[in-house]
Amino acid sequence: MIEPSLDLQTALRRRLIATSAVTALVPATSILDTNARPEQMPCIRIGVGQALQDDGIARNRWHVYLDLHIFANEAGLATAKEIAQAIRQALSNRFFELGSHYCGDVFVSGARYMRDPDGVHSHAIVTVEAHLIEVAA
Repeated sequence: MIEPSLDLQTALRRRLIATSAVTALVPATSILDTNARPEQMPCIRIGVGQALQDDGIARNRWHVYLDLHIFANEAGLATAKEIAQAIRQALSNRFFELGSHYCGDVFVSGARYMRDPDGVHSHAIVTVEAHLIEVAA
């Protein structure tokens, strides 16, 4: 059984790199789960995840959150907002193939946009929320 946030993370990255609206703005090679400081811009970094057990006596339901960090070389926020919208559109088809879970729902539940203090970079954090159910082995 794969941990719920890892299962979603794998499927989410697969979806983003397969969505032309996203890869037109961010190369697939720059959509990663890594701790490294972004060197290539723009980029999407798969950040913090959280899996919370949801209701149900079987304890097989999960409420999962993943933060996607968007970085761009720009003084404004337009590129970061365009990438965030492309991510939203990529999730409009809510069907996800996961390894160990059924995805009942997945959506962008929020986005925050900020300018880097260096005046050269923008940063956005897009929160993806999903409701998962473990598939019996």
